[in-house]
Amino acid sequence: MTASVALQGVFKFHGPSGSQTPILREVSFELGQGEFLCVMGPSGSGKSSLLHLIAGLDSASAGTIELAGKNLEALPQAERTRLRREQIGFVFQFFNLLPNLNVLENVGLPIAIRGERPERERGKLSGLLERFGVGGKQRSLPHQLSGGEMQRVSIARALAGDQPVLLCDEPTGNLSQQAGLEIMKTLRQVCDEDGKSVLLVTHNPRDAAFADRVLFLVDGQLDPAHALHGPNIPVEDVHRTLAELHI
Repeated sequence: MTASVALQGVFKFHGPSGSQTPILREVSFELGQGEFLCVMGPSGSGKSSLLHLIAGLDSASAGTIELAGKNLEALPQAERTRLRREQIGFVFQFFNLLPNLNVLENVGLPIAIRGERPERERGKLSGLLERFGVGGKQRSLPHQLSGGEMQRVSIARALAGDQPVLLCDEPTGNLSQQAGLEIMKTLRQVCDEDGKSVLLVTHNPRDAAFADRVLFLVDGQLDPAHALHGPNIPVEDVHRTLAELHI
């Protein structure tokens, strides 16, 4: 399986020289094309830092991070930004929809950021909203939507720019259990039907069970001995592994 993202021996330290705190320690893994990978870990384990590094929003202290075969650490900031826009879509816990733009305008943002005109892609954008069950909300503002509707709009936005990789940061963390279940079914569908590579970080064992593979991040390190492999990972196995790792 060809890798969309590859990390090798990645370290990340925070703080001034001489009193640095390790956030990530010798992290190595690959996200394959069309793979749904989940990373679990307690708060403060480095999950968010990991996403920031993969997106090129921060730099590793050591090691290499490859996105689409390019070493992010060797690229100037402008090139990182360009690569991120081409390769990565984001799905956030708190949706990050712009409150003064309607649903259709929010979904068109990745196209506008590329310097293109979203109105030329209106058919495509409307089709994404219809696909995810919010086609009738195109003119609504974010505050007029439910949490589940806002997250479905967020996923449509993440797909609008045709990036091959989705980074999902606790996408169900602000939703009811039922709405969260529907969002996870949608992400699984995006992986299976669109061939997207999905990297999910979550605390939720039910969400993790949708993945092809689950990795566990503890004290900034991955524990390969406890990795779970799908398809159809039982949620009970996720609970058991979390208990074994005292997470």
